[in-house]
Amino acid sequence: MTITAEAVRDLRERTGAGMMDCKRALQDANGDVEKAVAALREAGLAAAAKKAGREAREGLVSSYIHTGGRVGVLLEVNCETDFVARNEQFQKLVRDIAMQIAGLAPLYVSRAHIPEAVHAAKKASLEADEALAKKPESVRAQIVGGQLQKWYREVCLLEQPFRDGDETVEQLVTNAVATIGENIRVRRFVRYALGEEI
Repeated sequence: MTITAEAVRDLRERTGAGMMDCKRALQDANGDVEKAVAALREAGLAAAAKKAGREAREGLVSSYIHTGGRVGVLLEVNCETDFVARNEQFQKLVRDIAMQIAGLAPLYVSRAHIPEAVHAAKKASLEADEALAKKPESVRAQIVGGQLQKWYREVCLLEQPFRDGDETVEQLVTNAVATIGENIRVRRFVRYALGEEI
């Protein structure tokens, strides 16, 4: 099957992968664009997993002030080189993450950032719920586990759905790692809302 330059260009725009990678994926998929997209995504996720252990000390500290000046975010996102930190795609990723923080108000970057005392207190409050006591003993642990999962999606930035879509913020970052070719980490953030904690 002949792969046209236009098909390669369309696949590149859709996935952000390199031209030769797109051409190879289309050839392997016999011109089926959806199969090529899936193959590139799979290859990108594998590449992202390999990069996860690499050190990321460069990056950006960025700020975002929401319209009206009532909510602000200060965010640090790390990458491996200052070249990537100046990249337009990386800067867009940082801005998108800052807007996510402003809009959905997560408390922690990931589960690993939740203090043990906070985690234990949340679990204890779920276990002490009167409605749970009425459930059979055999399903209580599953119910508490499910409620904890839901809580993680609310309070952990990386587990939140990005812009109420199917993709989580963590998947957004992983896709950026696959496209950009460097390890990327959301290191920390602070969210301010006017009048909070007064």
